[in-house]
Amino acid sequence: MTASLSLAHRSPAPVGVPAGVSASGALPSLIGLTREAMAAALVAAGVPERQVRMRVAQLWHWIYVRGVSDFASMSNVSKDLRADLERKFTLARPEIVAEQVSADGTRKWLMRFPARGAGRPVEVETVYIPEEGRGTLCISSQVGCTLTCSFCHTGTQKLVRNLTAEEIVAQLLVARDRLGDYPEVRGAAPLAAPEGAMVPGEGRLVSNIVMMGMGEPLYNFDNVKQALLIAADGDGLSLSKRRITLSTSGVVPMIPRAGEEIGVMLAISLHAVRDDLRDELVPLNRKHPIKDLLDACRAYPGLSNARRITFEYVMLKGVNDAPADALELVRLLKGIPAKINLIPFNPWPGSPYECSDWDAIERFAEIVNHAGYASPIRTPRGRDILAACGQLKSESERMRIKDRRALEAGAAAAASADEGASDGGAPDRGAAPSQADLAMRAMVSGLGD
Repeated sequence: MTASLSLAHRSPAPVGVPAGVSASGALPSLIGLTREAMAAALVAAGVPERQVRMRVAQLWHWIYVRGVSDFASMSNVSKDLRADLERKFTLARPEIVAEQVSADGTRKWLMRFPARGAGRPVEVETVYIPEEGRGTLCISSQVGCTLTCSFCHTGTQKLVRNLTAEEIVAQLLVARDRLGDYPEVRGAAPLAAPEGAMVPGEGRLVSNIVMMGMGEPLYNFDNVKQALLIAADGDGLSLSKRRITLSTSGVVPMIPRAGEEIGVMLAISLHAVRDDLRDELVPLNRKHPIKDLLDACRAYPGLSNARRITFEYVMLKGVNDAPADALELVRLLKGIPAKINLIPFNPWPGSPYECSDWDAIERFAEIVNHAGYASPIRTPRGRDILAACGQLKSESERMRIKDRRALEAGAAAAASADEGASDGGAPDRGAAPSQADLAMRAMVSGLGD
């Protein structure tokens, strides 16, 4: 079935944006800052220290509860301060390059962020999966990935860079914007779900988030931690930590810190019960083998029957789907409060695997269920728009250092030329491009594809 598409355009990427700018341009963003960092930013911007605590509370409410993307909407903030904030900060969202809606109601957004050391702007994919009782947002933590898992499409894209806390939180804000998931606009989603698609019947449209998009979250720990604590903040986005799941391929040394410092639900991309096979499917296993990984799971802070670990197991035909594999999985997980998600393999162009036959998946699930573990078979969602588990990927690549420096030099030359042209007054908006502009455009064109 063909997916319905909207906003499926690709606008040219802006160039010459310096590292460290916000997701929307040159002004620093207040999105993704801790309260302490926001307070420091306001003091630096001239807000009197005696007002800072109150102003942070106001901004936090407007950004995360009301979902505003401009300071002018903040009616309980003085006009003078709103104007000052507008000049010095931004709340703008990243550009939505493309938006796709699957026949089953799954939505995928391709979002564009500034270069920040990657040489050119970068893009990530974020997926919303609606169901009758909940809506789950699958968020990315990196542009690309270093792990090269052989069954995963994202693993075929080299790591470009980590996403910042701002960029991680922005994915959630964009989804709530597009779905109309704020108190004053709830139920007025700009995009209607396809007829017959499952959607949450009441409450929040984004009720759960999972760090299961592009990248390995525990290789971007500090930014992921900051973003998830903002998502769970009770005075803002206010998502329960039991509705936030962080998925890792097994970065064993970081698992205790995830439990102690973030405290969200944990998911493990397991996919094999033998080290030799997992070495092939998840190469990180060569560094952190199954025994070490499961020992870390047994010691995960807060682990209980109410806070079980989810083990993700992609079903690959003739590879890991035999009854003997199911029996070994049960043996390995003994003593760990766990749920096993069985994931029918989602094919992608050039993938070397096939999805297990349905009979094999059901036989596998029956063995695991009989041992006392919940083992739901995940219904594939969004396959028609390559939005299913393991299918996410963008076309972003990190530029070579030589090309990046040349681009930055061209941007600096263009900025210098523009500054010189404006010394005698307002620039002539109808004037022909400067030589520096032309040189930079030619260079970017040559580097682009």
